[in-house]
Amino acid sequence: MAIDYFNRRHVLHRVKAVVALRARRRMYERVLQLANPSRDSRILDVGTTPEVTIAYNNFFERWYPYPERLTACSIEDCSILETHFPGLTFRLTDGRRLPFDDQEFDLALSFAVLEHVGSLEEQRYFLSELARVSRAFIAYTPYRYFPIEMHTLLPLTHWLPAAAYRPLWRRLGMQFWAEEKNLNLLSVRTLRPLLPQAGYARIRLVRTFGWPSNIEVYWRREHPSP
Repeated sequence: MAIDYFNRRHVLHRVKAVVALRARRRMYERVLQLANPSRDSRILDVGTTPEVTIAYNNFFERWYPYPERLTACSIEDCSILETHFPGLTFRLTDGRRLPFDDQEFDLALSFAVLEHVGSLEEQRYFLSELARVSRAFIAYTPYRYFPIEMHTLLPLTHWLPAAAYRPLWRRLGMQFWAEEKNLNLLSVRTLRPLLPQAGYARIRLVRTFGWPSNIEVYWRREHPSP
């Protein structure tokens, strides 16, 4: 049975789509504010999707005005993005080491990917790879203590210890999301130790309806000037 990754059949999907699109517009504007990329900046988007019919998917590629300076990569075949966004380059990855040279990019981006890479140690490695291939990276991941878990659209159950909510999700027929390798939600406390020790990192909570909904990480290789 195919996994409905985006919950398109759920009665609340239309509401989720509106909320998600608004949140991603704020993320896009925030990236431009933080990184201030120029027309010549080399940007890598890690973790794109081949799904191009939902408006909030691949939103950076949709809105960024210089696709020829964008490289997208994913464990899924997203070569369709090269057609949808002429000038963009796509590279397939194996889910571990990114297929790029050290500091090949001025900026690496990751939107709602970190929670899907597995254990805390695998998440730490993922962030180290973003830092290796770029001079700076910006990553967003859902905040564990937002009341609604946006993959399952279940309220509050994810606030329980993982040993409690994962069996519950399995009983509710959500075996895919119950596996740590597919979904491992983070708080600020659990995310902070995963960040690269070198460089400069700043963590910020993004709010939706007044409630913290996403964690923003901005890492730079060079410390900002005083």
